[in-house]
Amino acid sequence: MKLSQIRAFVAVADHCNFSEAALHLDLSQSAVSHAIASLEEELGVQLLARGRHGANLTPVGKRVIEQARQMLQLQDAIAKEANLEKGLQGGTVRLAAFRSVATHILPSAIARFRRKFPKIAVTIIEHFDHVGVEQALREGRADIGFTHIPATDEFEVWEIVRDNYVVLLPPTPKLRNSQLTWEQLVSHPLIFPCANDTCYTGIHNHFLASGFQPNIAYEVNEDSTIVSMVMQGLGAAIMPLLAVEPVPTGIQVCKLPVPLERVIGTAVLSNALHIPAVFAFLDALKNVGQFSEKAAV
Repeated sequence: MKLSQIRAFVAVADHCNFSEAALHLDLSQSAVSHAIASLEEELGVQLLARGRHGANLTPVGKRVIEQARQMLQLQDAIAKEANLEKGLQGGTVRLAAFRSVATHILPSAIARFRRKFPKIAVTIIEHFDHVGVEQALREGRADIGFTHIPATDEFEVWEIVRDNYVVLLPPTPKLRNSQLTWEQLVSHPLIFPCANDTCYTGIHNHFLASGFQPNIAYEVNEDSTIVSMVMQGLGAAIMPLLAVEPVPTGIQVCKLPVPLERVIGTAVLSNALHIPAVFAFLDALKNVGQFSEKAAV
């Protein structure tokens, strides 16, 4: 039994799909299928039921999946102990972040860190939102995550950026004042993030607190799609500034009637054993909030 087979088994169980598991592991689908088939042949039981609707754990698969996860966690623990021994002369720092942080905050921090510690590798796992980041920290798949503050007590969190929400308006008609009123804002059809996006809740609650009802015309997942739709005059959008930068030429950036911000922080799992490189990278994140301050409307 090989750890690569166990890793493939856990990935397919998590994604319920061979192709998505292959993308997660950066392997071909045939390689994942072969690993699972070899593992099942060696054990003499079927762990996954394949069908048109994906791959699901069989009864015996459900009984052994937790042991499989424990094997991978033990492997990570062994690697972590080895990295502790290497100190700042090697090892890897694993980062989990959502897109706007990965785009605007991490590159400069990584460059600064690598100049000082060239022998330490840095990996980035991008997630749709901070919920996925926090789950990666819980499962031990990341050492440092970027999340929204406040966070739960299971994490130690340090604030790094206060990111203002701004209103994006189409290129025309031009406004004389960048400070909008609620009446002006609700007169526009709005392009909202989808309801499963944490930004949706924050923006929607901001409207409700004002006593106004948002005129939601579209719900869209991707930030870049929202910006493109605003550019085409399909409506207005309310987005965190980091998610918009760089703002396309022509789009009007305005202030909300009442300010709204999201507070972004770095997080590590409380009471966890961290290698020295983790603390060194946290130190490299100092002053990264300068981008947001300079770009704030």
